[in-house]
Amino acid sequence: MDRKGSLSASPSDSDVEPLTYSRYLRVGELISLQCPRSDPPAHEEMLFIVIHQAYELWFKQIVFELDAFVDHVNADRIWPSSRILERVREIFRVLIQQIEVLETMTPLEFNRFRSAVGPASGFQSFQFRELELVAGGDSIDVTKTFHLEPEWETRLAERTSKPNMRAAFFDLLKRHGLLVGDGPAAARTALLKILEDDANFAMLQGLCEDLIRFDEQLLLWRFRHFQMAERMIGKNVGTGGSPGVSYLQSTLQKRCFPELWDIRTHIGNGKHYH
Repeated sequence: MDRKGSLSASPSDSDVEPLTYSRYLRVGELISLQCPRSDPPAHEEMLFIVIHQAYELWFKQIVFELDAFVDHVNADRIWPSSRILERVREIFRVLIQQIEVLETMTPLEFNRFRSAVGPASGFQSFQFRELELVAGGDSIDVTKTFHLEPEWETRLAERTSKPNMRAAFFDLLKRHGLLVGDGPAAARTALLKILEDDANFAMLQGLCEDLIRFDEQLLLWRFRHFQMAERMIGKNVGTGGSPGVSYLQSTLQKRCFPELWDIRTHIGNGKHYH
């Protein structure tokens, strides 16, 4: 009955549109989001938009997966944590392959619509900034971009205070009495203990390897992105006056887990436990 006390018909099953592939994925909305700005239209701009929108969707999935990774590690669930990192590594391989598709566009073809992009730049990808933060990256680079899109400021500021991969991993080692204290020396001691004891720490050894593979895939993606940008614009500044290639090159030394790389040096020098 409605508010007036009269009977009102409820929609029958026949009135409800059946769920279809397109409705479930909202394909109509999705394919309406590619809006080239060049005039006259540049053929390659559609590819440029599709590739970068696909990146943003994958970034969303990676952040979603890494948040789950943090939850699993905080609950001492090592096996599902490693499974998540396996998926994320495969996603990064897809991201790298997409660069090869983008490189079917020549620098001349890119310049036919580059000015139409205006001040927009991949430097402003806040989802990638969020990805860096959940991986345990430095928040300084993020705060430099807040003024560009203030609506992202709260979200990214909140992200800086949330648990991240680095914190979750080292807290795990502390909970199990492997990490005592802070700093590189304490981390080195803990990691050497893990790597030396196959019988007791096999799962943690696997997690360490999964983390360094994650780091490696992220670095490979950064390198291919840098290489592609240099191929397209040389040493010029990026779109909208962003630092461009020089900034991308500076990120090639960024590692989320430098301790896991550092430990290779000590193992190689024979400085490990027996």
